[in-house]
Amino acid sequence: MPSAFQLQCHLVLIFLAAYKGETRYLEVRDAGEDEPFLLLSEDLKRELSAGQIYRRSLRCIDMLSIEGQFTFTAEQPQLHCATFFIGEPEELITIYYDFVDIDCQGGDFLKVFDGWILKGEKFPSSLDHPLPTSERYTDFCESGNMQRSVRSSQNVAMIFFRIHHPGNGFTVTVKKTTNLFPCNVISQTPSGRFTMVIPHQHRNCSFSIIYPVVIKISDLILGHLNGLFLKKPSAGCAGVGDFVELLGGTGLDPSKMFPLADLCHSFHGSAQMKIGCDNTVLRMVSSGKHINRVTFEYYQLDLQEIENRKENSIEEFCFPSI
Repeated sequence: MPSAFQLQCHLVLIFLAAYKGETRYLEVRDAGEDEPFLLLSEDLKRELSAGQIYRRSLRCIDMLSIEGQFTFTAEQPQLHCATFFIGEPEELITIYYDFVDIDCQGGDFLKVFDGWILKGEKFPSSLDHPLPTSERYTDFCESGNMQRSVRSSQNVAMIFFRIHHPGNGFTVTVKKTTNLFPCNVISQTPSGRFTMVIPHQHRNCSFSIIYPVVIKISDLILGHLNGLFLKKPSAGCAGVGDFVELLGGTGLDPSKMFPLADLCHSFHGSAQMKIGCDNTVLRMVSSGKHINRVTFEYYQLDLQEIENRKENSIEEFCFPSI
């Protein structure tokens, strides 16, 4: 049985798929319990390729992966609402306030968060995000007309809002821009291929996959400086400023996940690991002195294989296997 965290994350991803467009645009793709995805129909793709601005109403809990203009109007008091935004790994999200009619003095609010929060856990974690947590929130009631747009630092963002009076609401426009060096990423899909590059930047980058997966690393370059590779450390990653780690866990925050493997030597070839956790993260730590790069691909673990590993009583380690 899927865990509570996995079900919550899958619900988020189902919202993502189901609410990319109106329900008249949806096509079901033979999706079972473990592959609950829906695809955009060709009708919506044609409309968007024609340059039309996509518009629709927001729900109290909603999910968006598409550019457009979105409006929420309260029909009754709505006190605990949120909209999750997600783009492709190489995209940043900008949210523009087009129209806001809320009662800030009466307890209403509209806040943008740079990242995602789920059950109190943040992505990116506080260790990986360039801003302190307090600065990741942008409160419309505090900034007002002084800040009419907010751009994310990665491919995910969200808004929280509370509206007491029926008829009040807001309209936002969502646009995406290209991020030349994607750092923190949540994958929309259970399979894919990605190359993470950190060019002379002192930062940590996490790639999150909210599924049990097989992850294959095909290329890892650490300590690449002026065309030369630095000498490998004698043993382990202790004291090394540049390395890659694989993490697994049942929450969203990489800093609270279990370390499964460290990679601190450059190599070309293939290294594979099966990770049966609800959430799998590949995290690169960079000292900023070098150009670091890792290329990897991933796909979802077969349910039968996950169940077999549970029978072997290694559940506390999320069933890692080389």
